[in-house]
Amino acid sequence: MATKAAGRKPETRLALVRRARKINRILAETYPDAHCELDFTNPLELLVATILSAQCTDKRVNMVTPTLFAKYPAVADYAAADRSEVEDIIRSTGFFRAKTNSIIGMAQAVCERYGGEVPGKLKDLVTLPGVGRKTANVVLGNAFDVPGLTVDTHFQRLVRRFGWTDETDPVKIEHIVGELLPRREWTIFSHRVIWHGRRICHARRPACGVCPLAALCPSYGTGPTSEAEAEKLVKPGPFS
Repeated sequence: MATKAAGRKPETRLALVRRARKINRILAETYPDAHCELDFTNPLELLVATILSAQCTDKRVNMVTPTLFAKYPAVADYAAADRSEVEDIIRSTGFFRAKTNSIIGMAQAVCERYGGEVPGKLKDLVTLPGVGRKTANVVLGNAFDVPGLTVDTHFQRLVRRFGWTDETDPVKIEHIVGELLPRREWTIFSHRVIWHGRRICHARRPACGVCPLAALCPSYGTGPTSEAEAEKLVKPGPFS
């Protein structure tokens, strides 16, 4: 279905694909160091960190996980963990009781179903307690090098602003965006978009006046277009 691009002109499917890939190239130039901002050394650590990141900043998660990872180095350690001890360590990440349930439940399921090894397939990961497609794609893309799109709140907001889709369902957005970009780009594109959403394309007042995508974005003007005013809105990393 044709969408409307910059200037609100009708856009063919071919034009949409070309614009999407140009946006990806510009984001690659703008954020050459884009990466997952959760600290981890193996799939288990990333899985736990991603569960903790729900409704919490990456910065806060990274403050908590060194203690957590040291105390529970293996899946079996989480599976047998004392609930109150886990809660005490992760309390500052918010929703700590629910997250403790997810972490312990996830670990028990991994031990029971997958021999204590975090599975490397989407269909298996999403069966684990506390693990949805977003979390699974984070783990697959960054710990297993399996391409995946991380459709978080930043991602959803930006691809709608780009005029790529009007969908609000994360799974539908994942499939739509996946058809616009090469599969090999999915994981790194997710990081680029999330970095852009955290730094420039904010939810309330995007810094349109300094956005490198201004000429390609049908939502240009949602935020201040004055370079001086927009510059004040830019947030440097590291991020949440």
